[in-house]
Amino acid sequence: MKIISSIEELRDQLRGQLRTAFVPTMGNLHEGHLSLMRLARRHGDPVVASIFVNRLQFGPNEDFDKYPRTFQADVEKLEKEGVYVLFAPTEKDLYPEPQAYRVQPPNDLGDILEGEFRPGFFNGVSTVVLKLFSCVQPRVAVFGKKDYQQLMIIRNMAKQFALPTEIVAAETWRAEDGLALSSRNGYLSEAERAEAPILYQTLQQVAEQVRSGRQDMKAIEQQAMDSLSARQWQPDYVSIRKRVNLQAPTAEDLDNKAELVVLTAAKLGGTRLIDNLEI
Repeated sequence: MKIISSIEELRDQLRGQLRTAFVPTMGNLHEGHLSLMRLARRHGDPVVASIFVNRLQFGPNEDFDKYPRTFQADVEKLEKEGVYVLFAPTEKDLYPEPQAYRVQPPNDLGDILEGEFRPGFFNGVSTVVLKLFSCVQPRVAVFGKKDYQQLMIIRNMAKQFALPTEIVAAETWRAEDGLALSSRNGYLSEAERAEAPILYQTLQQVAEQVRSGRQDMKAIEQQAMDSLSARQWQPDYVSIRKRVNLQAPTAEDLDNKAELVVLTAAKLGGTRLIDNLEI
């Protein structure tokens, strides 16, 4: 596996490759990330991964400096997966001057749910992904469904900018007890890790109620929020949305059996976890 930090060297290395499959990451890799590498290989060749902790998507009170950086361990995992190139730029490589040009997702998608609680987050994500796509020029890029809203924003961005990159969605990788794998799980204490699967169980309960025919979505959401709060969680949202655009379903949507997804974000101790479940 070649480890490359400069954009020019990366482009030289990949020149002439027409089927590159790309997996962007922020490192601290776990089995969920590695499953993305395997899916990428099924859709293209060679497989290129990136590791870059993107300052643009962190808010002023978020954990940019504390974000776990485990580069050597990550390299070993990627080598075992047969990744061809690891693009690991420094901030100076990727942002040689202040990134004044930014990608701004539409408000009705970028400012709801995660965007409401993390202002500017999707601006930072979209900007770095577009720049990474420009560097790698992949035919396919793989993103996990755990970051459901992010996946939708990136997919819509690729479509609206007519990027020659197909966005492939990977199913959420879960631990045996149901917890969605995330780099931030490493922040959980032993007691918090034992409690953490409750978040996915809450989503399952919401989905069950919707499938049973209940249509009072707000009441279902509030009940789930209250249930989490009673267990000392600090929920930001539990929200039932249409898969197509992440807007709240109308009565007509429910009557017409619109495809739905329930999304949640909640703090457990000092760790904020997100998850979702398609209904």
